[in-house]
Amino acid sequence: MAELRELPYNQFNFLVDLGGDYKDKDVHAGFQEVSGLGVEVALAEYRNGNELDNAPRKVPGLYKVPDVTFKRGVIGAVDLFNWLKETREGKQAAKRTVTIQLLSEERKPVLVWKLTNAFPMKYTAPGFNGKGSDVAIEELVVACERIDME
Repeated sequence: MAELRELPYNQFNFLVDLGGDYKDKDVHAGFQEVSGLGVEVALAEYRNGNELDNAPRKVPGLYKVPDVTFKRGVIGAVDLFNWLKETREGKQAAKRTVTIQLLSEERKPVLVWKLTNAFPMKYTAPGFNGKGSDVAIEELVVACERIDME
């Protein structure tokens, strides 16, 4: 899917699919921002007692995946909160495969990040200010067990 090129892709062309029952018909707006994609591998240090070198070896251990944050403008839809409600009620179906696609200038998929067994862990409603003129933004923080790139 991805091709090498001299100029990097812009970060503002992307699509989010929340998976499961949350396909195009249920997710009513695009996301303004997605942040937190990554993977971190923990290292264990090990050294045999009879090693000639006094420095320990670094052995890869368990990996962990950070929480991913999605932000979008409030449009009156309750789809994100309903997903959180499924998680709160302990429904197994709350775990989904979420995909984030980076798009080229021609709106063709370039790279895909796949979040496996993702479920919402925090929802934040917008702050309200009678003197402000900012757009009301809601935020959903999603935990997942694995992030892969395709």
